[in-house]
Amino acid sequence: MTPPGEPPARPDAALESTVVVATRDRAQDLRVSLPRHESAVVVVDNGSRDDTVAVVHAEAERRRRAGLPPLRLVQPGENLGAPARNVGAQAATTPLVAFADDDSWWAPGALALAGREFAAAPRLALLAARILVGDAEELDPVCTDMASAPWGTSRDLPGPDVLGFVACGTVVRREPFLAVGGFDDVVHFGGEEERVTYDLVAAGWGLAYVDAVVAHHHPSPRRGTDSRRRELLARNRLLTSWMRRPLRVALAQTARAALGGTEQRRGLASAAPAIGRALRQRHAPSPAVERRLRVLESARG
Repeated sequence: MTPPGEPPARPDAALESTVVVATRDRAQDLRVSLPRHESAVVVVDNGSRDDTVAVVHAEAERRRRAGLPPLRLVQPGENLGAPARNVGAQAATTPLVAFADDDSWWAPGALALAGREFAAAPRLALLAARILVGDAEELDPVCTDMASAPWGTSRDLPGPDVLGFVACGTVVRREPFLAVGGFDDVVHFGGEEERVTYDLVAAGWGLAYVDAVVAHHHPSPRRGTDSRRRELLARNRLLTSWMRRPLRVALAQTARAALGGTEQRRGLASAAPAIGRALRQRHAPSPAVERRLRVLESARG
């Protein structure tokens, strides 16, 4: 699907969203987050072994009795990782999909506002929201980076152009998201947003940060260690480079990881068995993406 050329919709128009939640063994978190969603919800269970299914069924019944937008459970029967969100997006019937984690939710009115922004900007494929973290509602540092993106704001977009996003605070236009393949099973989970970003930009779509659209994230106490996450991100950054960056860049990043610290080396070791799969899904590097990455590198000094 290519970006449309038609004019924006009337100012009061809005596109509808379905919230897609991918989860695994987070029943306690879902008890808190699911009742907070105002829109229809699709929960994709990545093979949970706890009470997740029972919690989802109970919330679905509560919403049915209260006349609220429906909640649907999809069970692929295995742990798909981030691509479970693709299953949820395929099950959705609305033009927009709002991703949430089992420990996050959208602020009241946020998705209605996002729907108006999408209706007014036909080239917009991805809206990155302001993410408030924890009870203190601290701004996620990634949002500060997105708000000050060095490319500025395109005239046809509602906020600064971005080259990245945080999945649990993002709304996508369903068709272009699926057209670029959604999240891929090479990365599986952790930093899965990077390749999707590159492919949307390469296809000519707009990605924007909109501070007025708000998501809440209360990181689960059942998350893995910070060290493990940094190792996972190092692995997946390398795999994404082999899939989308120039070969010289992928080689240079691999060499730096080999000479780096413990987490970098462990990331390289876990990436190595998947590099063959990454190369089979390789696309030619996008000049538009590479130009933006050079600007970003210059801005960072």
